[in-house]
Amino acid sequence: MFGRRRKRGRHSANRGTAQSETEVGGAQPGEGPFDHADAPDDGLNRLDLGSIRLPVPDGAQLQVEMDPAGAVRAVHLLTPVGQLTVSAFAAPKTEKLWPEVGGELITQLKSDGFRINRENGEWGEEISARGPEVHLRFVAVDGPRWMVRGVVAAPSEPQADQGLEAMRQLLRHTVVVRGDQPMPVRTPLPIELPEAIARHIQAQQQQEG
Repeated sequence: MFGRRRKRGRHSANRGTAQSETEVGGAQPGEGPFDHADAPDDGLNRLDLGSIRLPVPDGAQLQVEMDPAGAVRAVHLLTPVGQLTVSAFAAPKTEKLWPEVGGELITQLKSDGFRINRENGEWGEEISARGPEVHLRFVAVDGPRWMVRGVVAAPSEPQADQGLEAMRQLLRHTVVVRGDQPMPVRTPLPIELPEAIARHIQAQQQQEG
């Protein structure tokens, strides 16, 4: 059920600038993704990854991506409609981060040969990227001092479109735990694995070693 992946993703929001001082709002009241201060008491079972709490869809498998130093880079959800990845980043209080990051992402994707469509979605602009081997969908939400980004990767365009709707549903119930510590803008919020998953990964590493 739990796999590991060491491949380093090219499309990341990890360049630092100074953080500002007054807050930008996130999703509409009553709708997710939620800041942990406003998380609903809805009884929904969420996977606690430290900075993100995800309601894992039924039947999804987890794939943990590690960096060479041993830290968790990302947790992917493998579903019948594609790979879903949710990441959270430190963001400024005074302005939205996604418009800037999304513009840079489009430039990078075009240089990699993807065909791009930009659409207005539930939380703002969504990006569709069509390539010869993989189809990607990007959706992001700016919250209070954080930005959460969902990425769908699928082998076909119809699957990617289905994955996008699954991602929207996932984000509607996601909780982001930003923390109070100052961080440079665009810094990925740290991912912490539940103890049972961490033990499983450690056992895999020992077997492979």
